[in-house]
This record gives sequence, structure tokens and C-alpha cells, in this order.
Amino acid sequence: MTKHLEVLGYVCPFPIVEAEKAMAQLTVDDELIVDFDCTQATESLPRWAVQNGHQVTAFEQTGEAQWRICLRKIK
Repeated sequence: MTKHLEVLGYVCPFPIVEAEKAMAQLTVDDELIVDFDCTQATESLPRWAVQNGHQVTAFEQTGEAQWRICLRKIK
């Protein structure tokens, strides 16, 4: 299953807070796609994912100040 989360306009730490809530609803091997525009989250979101046992499968800039990260739930 793939879940899409859009947190555009959210400032840190809220992109992580929302990603954590969304990830809790997923099962192992499901994927979460997060669209965000918080510059700080370009570092904190991938770090949070790895520290919590998730895999970053893609990370790209999609606009001038907008990014997309794809996370796979590993555990």
C-alpha cells in the first residue's frame, strides 16, 4: 500500500509529527510519500526515518522550495 501525505505550509517539527502518525497506520513494506516545503525537514525528515527503522527510497526537489520523500516501513 502507498499512502500520500501533503504537509505543505507546515513548519518543523510538524512534517515529522504528521509523518510519524501516518507511518503508524502502515504495515511493513508499505510506502509513505511525503510532499513538504519546510527547508529544515530536508535534513530532519530523512534522519528521523532512518533513526526509526524506515528506508528512504527516494528524495527529490519538486519545486523551488518543495521536496518529496518516499519512505518504506521496515519494522
